[in-house]
Amino acid sequence: MANPIKIRAKLKGEVTEVKALMSHPMETGRRKDKATEKLIPAHFIQEVVCTWQEKEVMKALWSGGVSKNPYIAFRFKGAKKGDTIRLSWTDNKGESGSAETEIK
Repeated sequence: MANPIKIRAKLKGEVTEVKALMSHPMETGRRKDKATEKLIPAHFIQEVVCTWQEKEVMKALWSGGVSKNPYIAFRFKGAKKGDTIRLSWTDNKGESGSAETEIK
């Protein structure tokens, strides 16, 4: 599977703007399979964390109410061009994904 996260970070003045698109089914556990009529088991991202210089700059706790292939955007201060940020997620089945990018 290709990297499950596409991420960009851009410095605008003294604020870094981060945008990320995560590939994930985000199943609530309430939708039925059309062929079998059985419920599709819940499978969703529970935690998203972004770190910069080993500091947590953003943390989100999600549930099954977030749509498939979620997009997230946020800002933080203190970084500079060339710094690296890392975004990672963990889901309710223990699976995870992560990506790093250089701030432009």
